[in-house]
This record gives sequence, C-alpha cells and structure tokens, in this order.
Amino acid sequence: MKSAASGFAESRIPNPQSVVITGASSGIGLALARHYLERGATVAACARRAELLQTLSAEFPDKVFCYALDVRDAAAIRAAASDFMARAGVPDIVIANAGVSCGTLTEYVEDEEVFQSVMDINVLGIVKTFQPFLAAMRSKPPLPPGEDWGGEKRFAPTLVGIASVAGLRGLPGSGAYSASKAAAISYMESLRVELYGSGVKVVTLCPGYIKTPMTDINTYPMPFILDADMAAKRMARVIERGTSFAVVPWQMGLVGWVMQHLPNWLYDRLFANAPHKSRNVKLD
Repeated sequence: MKSAASGFAESRIPNPQSVVITGASSGIGLALARHYLERGATVAACARRAELLQTLSAEFPDKVFCYALDVRDAAAIRAAASDFMARAGVPDIVIANAGVSCGTLTEYVEDEEVFQSVMDINVLGIVKTFQPFLAAMRSKPPLPPGEDWGGEKRFAPTLVGIASVAGLRGLPGSGAYSASKAAAISYMESLRVELYGSGVKVVTLCPGYIKTPMTDINTYPMPFILDADMAAKRMARVIERGTSFAVVPWQMGLVGWVMQHLPNWLYDRLFANAPHKSRNVKLD
C-alpha cells in the first residue's frame, strides 16, 4: 500500500487541467483544492459555506469557480456542472468528498433523521456529484493503446469517491457513518466495473485519521493521524496513478486489513467498549 500511495515519481505524473471537488470549504476537500490549484489546475469548489469558498477564491483569483450548494440537491449540482463545463470544459477529475460524521444510536428515535441525513450526504451525495459529469467524461477520447500514465500528456478522466477506513468494519456508536462509508465503497466498486474499458478511471480513497474539523472533536486516540495537506498530497498521487482502491495513510490500511479478518467473536470482544463519537441529533 505504501508504494501505491507514495512511490510514484512526481515528474511522471500528468497534471490535470480541471478538477471538481465537493466539500471544498474545509478539511480534506480544501487541502485537495489547494493542492491542485497550486499545480495550475482550474477548480470547481463546491460546498455549503459560501463565505469559506470565497476565501479560497480570493487566494487563487481566476482559478476557482465557487458553487455554494448541498450535495443532497441534485438540481443544484446539475446546474453547477453545466456552468463549470461551459466555462472550463469537461473536468479531468471529479472528487466526491463532501461528507458528515457523527455518533448515532439506534435505540433513540430522534437518531433516525440523523441516519437518513448521513446516508443522503455520504452515499447519495456521491451519486449526485458524479451523474452530471459522467456522460461528458466518457465522451473524451480514450488513452492511445500502449500509453501509460507517465507517457500521456493528457490526464485520463477520473471519478474519485472519498470513503473511510470506518467503512471496512462496523464501529460501535457510528452505525450511520460506518454504514454510509461501507455503502460508498461498494457503490464505487460497482461503478468501477460498469466503467471498465470506457476510459474513465474510478478511484476509491479510504482516509484513516486526518486532522480536520471533523476529527478535532474526537476525544480518543487517533493512530497514524495525518495533517490534511500531507494527506492531500498522498491522495493526489493515488488519484494520478489511477489506483482503484487505497487507504491513506497506508498504515491504517494494515489496521483495516486486520480488522476485516478478525473473526466476529474476537472483533466483538475487542471493540464492544471502544471509544466513539458523542451523539449529535442535529447536522448543520
């Protein structure tokens, strides 16, 4: 896993010219937006908080198209996609990064609405993000036979879904979040198979602990936690290689592999009393 995320020579990576990122106002999304902007790409930055998007736009004038929207709103995403493609062309990369995380417990009736919101944002938000771009991305001429990623100047169109290590195994107190990320992983795999041979790459990224506002509220140990900017660089290398699935940082991939292969009786015993997020019955 380490070589997949970090062993690719920077000089051989083709530079994408245009990138769409949801959840671009903070955390991983903002770090990825800055990463691509610093490399000369035009970025469609999508998020709910317009004021934070404007701050990014002021930092990179004439390179950022800001779209204040909620990924649950399919019509708003379609309008943004149409506007961006009219201005900047078909994007090279679309990153469905918008997501929410909170503690939930099935026994509380008020948590039903939270479960619904988490699934709508973390799963259907990916579908709604990709849909307006997919046909146009498929229409791009495929890479010539025999060309590899380093030998081709044009970047192959790529759809990226941000899932989580939490989707590899159900975590106590995080039923909604773990379920949503597991669904995202399976959805991305289905999409990858559907698009096999089409010229469109599909990449699933599973972050471990990344230092963001989402993890700042955690009160429990977070092993191998990465700074968001470093995480963005590693994720970009995975994306630009076209790796179908990767965990960042790679150490958490080993942890996830072990978790997946534990028998249920042992997993239950080890994780039954694991610390978890506090319940949050309101998602803003």
